[in-house]
Amino acid sequence: MPILQWLDREQHVKAAEQVPYRLLEVDDALSAGDVDTPNMLIQGDNLEALKALLPYYAGRVRCIFIDPP
Repeated sequence: MPILQWLDREQHVKAAEQVPYRLLEVDDALSAGDVDTPNMLIQGDNLEALKALLPYYAGRVRCIFIDPP
């Protein structure tokens, strides 16, 4: 698997490791569609959302679309 490299990568990796894991919470008021589909739309901080997905989907995700502000 390819790994992105940049000048201060190690510093950013260490900073990301300090962000705590959070649980994802379903908001029924904002949910739509079939609850049995594997698709998700997550609104929130990118790093926190990705870390919340890591225990469940590590090595199994084909695509993540992140829409920056």
